[in-house]
Amino acid sequence: MRSRIIMSMLAGATLVASTLLGAGPAQSAAAAGAARTVDVPAEFGTDWHDPVTAAPPVTRPVGTPSCEVTVAEAQFKDFTPYEGTYTPPGGCGASWSKVVLRMDGKVKGRQYDRLGYLHIGGVEVLRTSTPQPSPDGIAWSVEKDVTRYSDTLSRPQPVEMLIGNVVNDTYTGVLDVKVTLTFYAGKPLAKNTPDRVLTLQDGTLTTPRNSERIVAEVYATGSGGGCEEYWYLTVPDAAPYSCKATDGPYREVQIKVDGQLAGIAAPFPTVWTGGWSNPFLWYVVPGPRAFDIKPIEYDLTPFAGVLNDGRPHDVQVSVVGVPEGQAGWSTPVNVLVWQDAGRARVTGGLTAHHASGLANSSTYTPGSADELHRLDTEGAHRLTVAGYVNTSHGRVVTTVSRALANTSVHRWTDGENTDGLTATWTDAEKVTVDGRGPARTTRTQRTYTMDGTTTLGAGDRLRTVLTLGDRAAVTETSAGRRTAWSWLDDTYAGDATYTANVPRDQRHAVGTTSERYRLHSSAGCHDRSLVTVQGVLTEDRSRC
Repeated sequence: MRSRIIMSMLAGATLVASTLLGAGPAQSAAAAGAARTVDVPAEFGTDWHDPVTAAPPVTRPVGTPSCEVTVAEAQFKDFTPYEGTYTPPGGCGASWSKVVLRMDGKVKGRQYDRLGYLHIGGVEVLRTSTPQPSPDGIAWSVEKDVTRYSDTLSRPQPVEMLIGNVVNDTYTGVLDVKVTLTFYAGKPLAKNTPDRVLTLQDGTLTTPRNSERIVAEVYATGSGGGCEEYWYLTVPDAAPYSCKATDGPYREVQIKVDGQLAGIAAPFPTVWTGGWSNPFLWYVVPGPRAFDIKPIEYDLTPFAGVLNDGRPHDVQVSVVGVPEGQAGWSTPVNVLVWQDAGRARVTGGLTAHHASGLANSSTYTPGSADELHRLDTEGAHRLTVAGYVNTSHGRVVTTVSRALANTSVHRWTDGENTDGLTATWTDAEKVTVDGRGPARTTRTQRTYTMDGTTTLGAGDRLRTVLTLGDRAAVTETSAGRRTAWSWLDDTYAGDATYTANVPRDQRHAVGTTSERYRLHSSAGCHDRSLVTVQGVLTEDRSRC
């Protein structure tokens, strides 16, 4: 939590994105689909299992020639970026069926969670955070499918990477990192791989004049050690709590084109590996997306006719609810563009724009000797935009509708020795493309949940009990018939206790954590669950 308890534990975090891979023994146990029989210590020691998540590894083409390129290799001790040069691989052709990024890291000693990014040609291809190390040291790996950035990767590019870090007599962990790209020969899937990848220039965007589909992706993260790292816990000025925000905890990431609202989204409530005052929750199993910071995607195709005039257009991203003048959010933007190969210029126009009023209310109920302080929050917003483009294959109309909602109940005591939150965020999106042939519709229902309490009790024993959920259901239809579907449920649960305000070797920490990641779709199934006790991986089970 972001109370005085948290303030005593965390100095901050920094940024990252992708899929974490487990150690070899854990993977073999998963393959067997059986629980592990291991010795569990009475409390945490000086070492624990390397970080692992239940998320699926990136699939790779079988029997396809591949080439590997090292993009960055650095030790991060401060806030000096690594700078280098990327050169496309030879021997794998001019196009690739898949490109997989892998980051391998190791660190030992004592260190906070840190955030990091990797830019190639100014394009953000990876955003990530780090695990906290054991005194004996840990190693971890992150993988990400970066095929969508093939346009950027087709040419030599400057490289910049930073995982901002502080190393001194107390915080000794140096982050030793290597990043590689593996290229698989062949043609990419045109539907998923854009022709161009653009970045904003001084806040403006100039698209090719024959753009027929435009998608912006925003790696939005609230971080940096201040209150916006725990934005979901902020309270209005009238409530007696350490993190203030005039309008309460509702946050919404908006994108505007020439000052007009073009997209809305609910940010994911990421918990970094020092979060909720309790690093023992995250030493082995991180929370959802902590090592895989996925970008928010906005379909800007309704604005393509406006953007295709050859002139620069203002594109701005902002976060609703952040107190004026307060920092804490990072919102880098990439723009993915699909071009019409049969026409040098695509014209069009915006035909509909409907935004509801933004509903946001927080009601504070003072505590008493018998009742906790309480803040009830409800927020909601809707946006529908539609536009057309005149392409070489006819007029295509795209309609994008998005509806956001958030409810939360925050309870705490005077002094914040007890601090709890129950919250749900929903983000429902519908995109309909109507042109030559039957209309195609994609519906995405995202639901994020957080339910937990941190308590500082007798003897300075601090306990955190927390459950996090990341869920999404996607359905694609054509002419009213379902053509593809997927269903994701990634659930984390943890319960950890330690003695606060004492040296590390006197904390007597205990904790149980688990994650189950289920992804079922028309393309296949992944169902893996992990359990750890005192840092020992006791179960690694696959059910598909």
